Amino acid sequence: MRIDVVTIFPEYLEPLNVSLVGKARARGQLDVRVHDLREWTHDRHHTVDDTPYGGGPGMVMKPEPWGEALDSVLESGPRGGEDGPVLIVPTPSGRPFSQRLAVELAAKPWLVFTPARYEGIDRRVIEEYGGRLDVREVSIGDYVLAGGEAPVLVMVEAIARLLPGVLGNAESHRDDSFAPGTMAGLLEGPVYTKPPEWRGRGIPEVLLSGHHGRIARWRRDQALARTSANRPDLIESCDPEALDKHDRATLAALGWEPVDGGARTSGHDGQDGRTRGRFGRTGEAVEE
Repeated sequence: MRIDVVTIFPEYLEPLNVSLVGKARARGQLDVRVHDLREWTHDRHHTVDDTPYGGGPGMVMKPEPWGEALDSVLESGPRGGEDGPVLIVPTPSGRPFSQRLAVELAAKPWLVFTPARYEGIDRRVIEEYGGRLDVREVSIGDYVLAGGEAPVLVMVEAIARLLPGVLGNAESHRDDSFAPGTMAGLLEGPVYTKPPEWRGRGIPEVLLSGHHGRIARWRRDQALARTSANRPDLIESCDPEALDKHDRATLAALGWEPVDGGARTSGHDGQDGRTRGRFGRTGEAVEE
């Protein structure tokens, strides 16, 4: 996979040289190219921003340097950019970044990230490249940062670890929190390692039993319990028909029950658009 990042702070991307991503780069599994946006400016101050039309606080990143930078990156690609990349624009107003989206992007051969600063990039840039590339505006959470470089680091690591050969154990990511599965993606349950006792605290007996079926069931129950406590929205959105009787019994003990009046899924994010049931807290009234 090739990844290009255009930024006014190339030094911010230095963490891409360490840990899993750095090792993947060193092995040639990941081709990461960081570009300084100011190289495509033509004044002595290397200006990349200006005041917004219509007034208001802050500054807006100018379209000219972004256009020249992106054109240059595209021309350096396969067949002069004919096989264009996915253009990823980190922005608080984008669609939420998720494990499902990370899996989707990990299957793409070429990604270009455009981390902005100030109030963002002149909208015409997004419109210009949206007409010929797959442009994704993506948010890593409901908060605002000083710039898009931190989201780039988050997304690149989430995507890169899914590439073949990047993780030492190819199965490691299959049980990740939010991994696509029969539910909307459960949170991962607790994990333990040696020693068997630490500060008077032991290990759950089931993990020492050697009984793989019981261990798998315990881990599933723990994942359901953690998800119920920390992300009840994921339980609410799951389809009762996709769960086995043990899952349903565990959820019932946690105060959940299938409810009528199923919601129709949107068809986005891998959903099929069919009408399905959902879960609600015990005694929850169903809104029609």
